[in-house]
Amino acid sequence: MDNKIGSQLDSCKPANKDVGSPPQNGTVSTIQGSPSPAHPTGSTLGSHIAHRLVQIGVKDVFSVPGDFNLTLLDCIIAEPGLNNIGCCNELNAGYAADGYARARGVGACVVTFTVGGLSILNAIAGAYSENLPVICIVGGPNTNDYGTNRILHHTIGLPDFSQEVRCFQPVTCYQAIINHLDEAHELIDTAISTALKESKPVYISVSCNLPTMFHPTFSREPIPFALSPKMSNCKGLDAAVEAAAAFLNKAVKPVMVGGPKLRVAKATKAFVELADACGYALAVMPSAKGLVPEHHPHFIGTYWGAVGTAFCGEIVESADAYVFVGPIFNDYSSVGYSLLLKREKAIIVQPERVVIGNGPAFGCVLMKDFLPALAKRLNNNTTAYENYRRIHIPDGVPLKCEPTEPLRVNILFQHIQKLLSHDTAVIAETGDSWFNCQKLKLPEGCGYEFQMQYGSIGWSVGATLGYAQSVPEKRVIACIGDGSFQVTAQDVSTMIRCEQKSIIFLINNGGYTIEVEIHDGPYNVIKNWNYTGLVDAIHNGEGNCWTKKVNNEQELIEAIEIATGEKKDCLCFIEVVAHKDDTSKELLEWGSRVSSANSRAPNPQ
Repeated sequence: MDNKIGSQLDSCKPANKDVGSPPQNGTVSTIQGSPSPAHPTGSTLGSHIAHRLVQIGVKDVFSVPGDFNLTLLDCIIAEPGLNNIGCCNELNAGYAADGYARARGVGACVVTFTVGGLSILNAIAGAYSENLPVICIVGGPNTNDYGTNRILHHTIGLPDFSQEVRCFQPVTCYQAIINHLDEAHELIDTAISTALKESKPVYISVSCNLPTMFHPTFSREPIPFALSPKMSNCKGLDAAVEAAAAFLNKAVKPVMVGGPKLRVAKATKAFVELADACGYALAVMPSAKGLVPEHHPHFIGTYWGAVGTAFCGEIVESADAYVFVGPIFNDYSSVGYSLLLKREKAIIVQPERVVIGNGPAFGCVLMKDFLPALAKRLNNNTTAYENYRRIHIPDGVPLKCEPTEPLRVNILFQHIQKLLSHDTAVIAETGDSWFNCQKLKLPEGCGYEFQMQYGSIGWSVGATLGYAQSVPEKRVIACIGDGSFQVTAQDVSTMIRCEQKSIIFLINNGGYTIEVEIHDGPYNVIKNWNYTGLVDAIHNGEGNCWTKKVNNEQELIEAIEIATGEKKDCLCFIEVVAHKDDTSKELLEWGSRVSSANSRAPNPQ
């Protein structure tokens, strides 16, 4: 579903305003204080930034304190509409802002200069690749130090302070360095508006001595933040619709495939409107799972070439016309460039552009305008879906486990399927969880997220934190491999502090399974941890957390009953012990094809 900037959720502020008070009502303990005192010439820079974040829909900011950002964090804490969530490290703070933005429409994080900024950089790059608006704010050097040839701590020992912003330039769509108050208002608004318009992260550096400074441009009650809406070129829209309708209405068995850019285009409702009108068989690319309703009557599954839903690929690739809406074709989504698609049969609809076959192409045409207009011009054609119904054979059922035999992963996901409802959301970590979670059938309203384009292992821990914080009414079910968990495990601590109620299934199979299937070697074997013992140590008797290690189906059933029963309002961590070679058939196929793509010989020079 489309995310609405500025949508209101219940506040996560503690009821107790004492410093160091224990968390209440599912919140993180924060220092509560009165806002900055009134000033005849306006508010402070820090308060203005905090106000702006609230206005665009941010209620939680993920941060790691450092000496350059402390006064800015004071301003964020003082803002009644904001909750500061301290994370264990900057990487997880960035991943949390990423997960938050997926559910909320925008996320924010605050770190310190260079050591914090370069630590969070990987997460910001992931958000950039996934088209997520994340406001990354860095506490910067004192204004008096710019241009002085001084060497500062938290730098690489050079008097040039530009290293950090130069690193951020490729992975953000706008960079603002605020070391003077006169331009601060314009720079902040430009940065935030650019993030929302481009649906990409932005970088804002704020000198450490400015957050408490007043300026007339920072009114105490800032004018509500608003964006000028993008508009389609009317003539271009009409021409694109006419050409697309002529192309599709002469096809015998056309199909529709939804892609991940449906999110950035805010066009999921328009996509469903088109599907309802045309009657085409409806599929989804793997990275768009959760954006397209799987309860739609013409939904046929995930189109992922040889590793997608059974019979879906055959229907899509045998069609004489296909409409790909918001696709991203890379080596992973194309299974090592092995998709059997022909450009001359395709209509590619991007957020602001439509390309029909090998041409023509139409620019300045918004996806959310194009799809409803096209829906009114298409003839109803259910041929492809009827063909799917003829050849479709329902999914097989995994072989039954004996109660005490070692648990198989396909049995695990059979039980995870039963947990799903409109009150849940699934977070799938990079690895075999990609493939097993793709096979889950999402009920209406069930959320689903994974990071396919960037594929950074460990992403899911921070993303689970951020996503769960943004939609407290849902219970997040995270499926994480042991190798990925070892990268970012610390912020289970923050989930406990936030009194979150997620269920984490830690799949312990002894290594980097996805890498094994691409190219095996001793580097893919990791040191086994006592994962439940680790989480118990992090819990340390403070907050609500329950752990369980399971080795067979009977133990799994009992653990799930407890997690959904007496521990339903508790963070639940279930370690599932699996055989190192227990992988999905899709991963075996995908790994072979990606390995083949990676090992192509150089072209002759």
